[in-house]
Amino acid sequence: MTDQRYELPQGVYTALITPFKNEALDKDAWERLVDRQVRAGVAGLVPVGCTGEAAALSLTEREWLVRKCVEISAGRCAIVVGTGTNVTAGTIELTRAAVEWDIDAAMLISPYYNKPQQHGLIAHYHAVAEAVDVPIVVYNVPGRTAVNILPETVRAIASHPNITAVKEASGDLAQIEAICRTSGIQVFSGDDGLNLEIYRLGAQGVVSVLSNILPATTVAMWDAWTAGDEARAAEIDTSIAPAVAACFRETNPVPAKEMLSLMGLCTSEPRLPLVTATAETRAWLRDFHDGPLAALLNAED
Repeated sequence: MTDQRYELPQGVYTALITPFKNEALDKDAWERLVDRQVRAGVAGLVPVGCTGEAAALSLTEREWLVRKCVEISAGRCAIVVGTGTNVTAGTIELTRAAVEWDIDAAMLISPYYNKPQQHGLIAHYHAVAEAVDVPIVVYNVPGRTAVNILPETVRAIASHPNITAVKEASGDLAQIEAICRTSGIQVFSGDDGLNLEIYRLGAQGVVSVLSNILPATTVAMWDAWTAGDEARAAEIDTSIAPAVAACFRETNPVPAKEMLSLMGLCTSEPRLPLVTATAETRAWLRDFHDGPLAALLNAED
């Protein structure tokens, strides 16, 4: 370990879906999806996270997905792997395994189900940071975990030099502003619907679901923002708002998989306990794909 804190490249990180076919990994689709993201110029990829249905994957599947992601990206973007579980010992074990897959950083969702206290969260992240030699991204998503990592807790967690960043998906702009101002680590948006607002608060990028569908457009919005062209960034933000809403019409990643299927990139198959979208949602997404989304996809080419 080192006292020198690692910094992730700024920009768009895609929280990749995991493609399935007949209940198994669709390996051909994975290669297509990863290659499309790299060619779009994303700063990083996040395989086997929440959007990747990580909790439904075996260790063998995780390893194949991550190693193939590393191979295809070939150093052109950072690979940040979801390794968080609801048990500290299990998180350490999984993160140690992922280090052997040549990753750049590990993203740790806060322990779900257990509902640790704020000082328990500090103890959890510090225990993992002490046990593994890889940069760690804290992932705050209370909608999935039932625990919110408060700004003062993020600041305390960030006292460990192995903690490099936080993905903030609380949806609370006042909280995110406080974290950007006081944590001393990188902050990444975890909510596509609030990206521009969170960029304005000082975030250094986004871990995006939308960029599964529109990687080049999501990158273009970040590039416009960093170039100082806020008007262009706002224009793109407005144009993609319906696509963001479409991604969350049902539980993520079900709608994203439906759209990727309509695009011919993979099947729409999730893994239990998730199931395919309702007939009503599928019909709505078909209409959306053939109408508003088609124009956005054409602009990507």
